Amino acid sequence: MDEGLVIVYTGNGKGKTTAALGMALRAIGYDHKICMIQFIKGSWHYGEMTSSKRLEPEFELTAVGKGFVGILDDITPKDVHQKIAREAIEIARQKILSDNYDIVILDEINYAVNLGLVDVSDVLDLVKIRSKKLSLVLTGNHVKQQLVDVADLVTEMREIKHPFQKGIRAKRGIDF
Repeated sequence: MDEGLVIVYTGNGKGKTTAALGMALRAIGYDHKICMIQFIKGSWHYGEMTSSKRLEPEFELTAVGKGFVGILDDITPKDVHQKIAREAIEIARQKILSDNYDIVILDEINYAVNLGLVDVSDVLDLVKIRSKKLSLVLTGNHVKQQLVDVADLVTEMREIKHPFQKGIRAKRGIDF
């Protein structure tokens, strides 16, 4: 009962971060301590930045990235994104080794690996150094097979239909 899991939420459908947040909400109901480190979304404002403060002190959100890489209005050089992602890996390492949390969520880590911001070996190292009681959650599309192989649970969100296909833009409270 006390052994943690390695959990992956991946796929091209919406809901990966939301699934991790839902797990966090459930765990807080049992007085668990959760840390979420966001690798990509950092410079944008989105709902969980505000709502997560209501879940303190059980829930801690650390947004590290400079915003979505290579899309929309991103003008940040890739080497800057890489430097920040390496800093996020180090923050994750410190949080994992602190033994202060029951769950550590590495939000968008799979994107960071896929985009070449961090190496998959860095993420595998985080899996290896975690205590056996810590659950580690990895979100983001394009998960590498090496991470699937070490995971206990892998869920793929598959897009069937999306409002963007009809020209409907992202909605506050739904998408961000």
